[in-house]
Amino acid sequence: MGNYERIMKNEHNTFDNPTEHEMEAASNSYLMSLIAIIVGLPLPIINLLATIFFYIGNRKSTYFVRWHCTQALLSQLSIFFINSFTFWWSISIIFGEEQLSDSYIAYIIAVVIFNLIEFIATIQAAIKTRKGAHIEWLVYGSLTHVFTKP
Repeated sequence: MGNYERIMKNEHNTFDNPTEHEMEAASNSYLMSLIAIIVGLPLPIINLLATIFFYIGNRKSTYFVRWHCTQALLSQLSIFFINSFTFWWSISIIFGEEQLSDSYIAYIIAVVIFNLIEFIATIQAAIKTRKGAHIEWLVYGSLTHVFTKP
């Protein structure tokens, strides 16, 4: 089967036999969010913007690539809201009248755990997608199918 037939097959809602280029681009969608996490950790918008730009750059790619770019974007979107709330709550404690509380500490612990799980899942998705496997995350996979059409 030639590359053209494989690309056309992937365009019809199947994830079998992605090409080398497709596997690399899909894996890079996850790596983009990892790099953004490391570089932009204090500012959650950097993570989201990096993933959005990568998504925009690949929105006309094959279904396999678009699907994984969308899943990475959806995960970064939820992380963005969680981390933004954490960022502004922390700023209000440091510079405002807000006091350190048990609720804040519990929220920070939950956020750290959620971010750690997302970080590990992103690394796994990048590695497995690079090998040609199709990875669907628990919540984001179903949403990605809704937002990504073949």
